[in-house]
Amino acid sequence: MSDLRETRLEKAAALAALGQGPYALRFEPSHRTAELQQAHADLANGEERDVAVAVAGRVMTRRVMGKLAFFTLADESGPIQLFIEKATLAASLPDDPEAFAHLTSLVDAGDLIGVHGTLRRTDRGELSVRVTGWQMLSKSLQPLPDKWHGLADVEKRYRQRYLDLIVSPHTRDTFRRRALAVSSMRRWLDERGFLEIETPVLQSVPGGADARPFETHHNALDLPLTLRIATELHLKRLVVGGFERVYELGRIFRNEGISTRHNPEFTSVEIYQAYADYTDMMALTEQLIAHVCLQVCGTTSISYQGTEIDLAPPWRRATMHELVQAATGLDFNSFDSREAAAAAMAAQGLEVPALADSVGRLLVEAFEQRVEAELIQPTFVVDYPVENSPLARAHRSKPGMVERFELFIVGRETANAFSELIDPVDQRQRLETQQERRAAGDDEAQGVDEDFIQALEVGMPPTGGLGIGIDRLVMLLTDSPSIRDVIAFPLLRPELRPEARSESRQEAGPGAMG
Repeated sequence: MSDLRETRLEKAAALAALGQGPYALRFEPSHRTAELQQAHADLANGEERDVAVAVAGRVMTRRVMGKLAFFTLADESGPIQLFIEKATLAASLPDDPEAFAHLTSLVDAGDLIGVHGTLRRTDRGELSVRVTGWQMLSKSLQPLPDKWHGLADVEKRYRQRYLDLIVSPHTRDTFRRRALAVSSMRRWLDERGFLEIETPVLQSVPGGADARPFETHHNALDLPLTLRIATELHLKRLVVGGFERVYELGRIFRNEGISTRHNPEFTSVEIYQAYADYTDMMALTEQLIAHVCLQVCGTTSISYQGTEIDLAPPWRRATMHELVQAATGLDFNSFDSREAAAAAMAAQGLEVPALADSVGRLLVEAFEQRVEAELIQPTFVVDYPVENSPLARAHRSKPGMVERFELFIVGRETANAFSELIDPVDQRQRLETQQERRAAGDDEAQGVDEDFIQALEVGMPPTGGLGIGIDRLVMLLTDSPSIRDVIAFPLLRPELRPEARSESRQEAGPGAMG
């Protein structure tokens, strides 16, 4: 690799001596390659079209055969072939009799170049730019991966995403689809009177979710702060202030583990609608996600990892009690104590965590262990125990439950919604209970946000709230198995230098594993 870099540095110096950069200031393409492919699809094999074009992109492949060369040039829209003839360059560039030699010897795969020329379709049917002039735009000092159709090393794909994007059209398509999903979601909400308002990332009191926050410090104010774990409490303040439909689509930070479904930094949208409840949020969720799916995929019937998923509304609705009873035979409504529920769960081979200190928390445990992974088609799981939902309103007809739903698709939570709790006295009591759990060692329990309670005491209208995980939704719409496939730059451990890896192995000793 070092020798290759030195060779390319020598070529860069040679280009500079020729007045060819090697790092240009600008170039003005007349077309993108996909535009040319579409506009001149009618050009017959072996024919030429005397139309002047200028294209710019990265050289992906190169073949030099005596006085003729073929390069593949790719811009953001796709590839096109360059047809390079020594005689054509000599006629069009009389001041540079060695133009063909310079182009074919000093340009490597990976270089960014701009070319001028006309069009022809080769006898084999390949639309090509017949090059009449060229310019080095940026000399690449590092070679592209050997297999330019994709990187075999998954870790390298995430760590060097720029290489992945260069060599993998599928990866570029994934991020185009992600951008389209986000923009179509914003447009849909904006068209229905929702207003996007940004809320603070740095917060004194983390709230709005059960999650461990990242901690930081403001030096000038000498103030400990956390990165937000949700946008909920500030968006609710906006509803108190008179905004009836608000949302924010942005980054959330939670100090948790990393898996195919979790990244410590992720994107969500939270939506709040005054004078609505969780049934209204169900209808909104169906319509919004179906709309986004249509925009991104062109249909609401999609395939995810070999399974057909139908996102056309309406979606299935089932209570957590019903789903758990169907899967385990346990009726959690019949248990009069935590001990009775725990014994019944143990008899069914279910784990009974010590922190699950009530019948309601054990119900959620049973759901997560036996039901969640089986919810493949879109399903609204409704009516949750109050213990697990400190920000949701008490159910209007089911004691001990709240008006909440979570949306599950392909076995994972994709959205979460409540009829929002607007009673400040009840809210304080629930957050104080959470704070007690936090003091007892539950790092994910919430604390009491006094300013938020004060805002509720001013008066908040009945409100429905909804949160959707953008990354998980994009995973579904792009058939991506891991959340890291849809985050451009996922968090990874720092890569050890070769010498550091060697030292680590020596220190570990011969018996060390993993």
